Amino acid sequence: MNKRIIAQHSAILSPMWRWSVMLGFLYALIAGAAMSLQGVMNTRLGDKVGVLETNAFVQLVGFVLAAAIAVIWGKGDIRQLTQAPWYSWLGGVLAPVITVTVMLAIAGLSPTVAISTILLSQLLVAALIDAFGWLGSEKLPFTWTKILGVALMAGGVLLMKWKTA
Repeated sequence: MNKRIIAQHSAILSPMWRWSVMLGFLYALIAGAAMSLQGVMNTRLGDKVGVLETNAFVQLVGFVLAAAIAVIWGKGDIRQLTQAPWYSWLGGVLAPVITVTVMLAIAGLSPTVAISTILLSQLLVAALIDAFGWLGSEKLPFTWTKILGVALMAGGVLLMKWKTA
């Protein structure tokens, strides 16, 4: 192997890099499962108490739990909030939007169709963030393989919605 190829792939050969990637996939799998479960649980609660009431309750429970975890195990410095870019503060604004729209999507479609459509939307927006380097992200090219991946996922959403007799 020539030195250029070895240099390009040295990160792949590193055990720490592989461990980091494996943990990244594990966290992504846990997040995906949790999001699907949460969406259906919130929708069922919303059927009983109302969508906006469920949203408020879910955000309150999440805040209390997150605050307790931060107080007990947090190692960051909350005083640095003012040093973060202004747009990074808007993540909290999006939390109730996400909760409500997931509940409404599941109620209007089905868990499978709603979640697959949500995943497609997430993939499209993430690809745009990568392609344009938005929100301080590293700029990554939107290649034909990524376009094909998005198209295949869109086809998957259509297949999830397809009704067979």
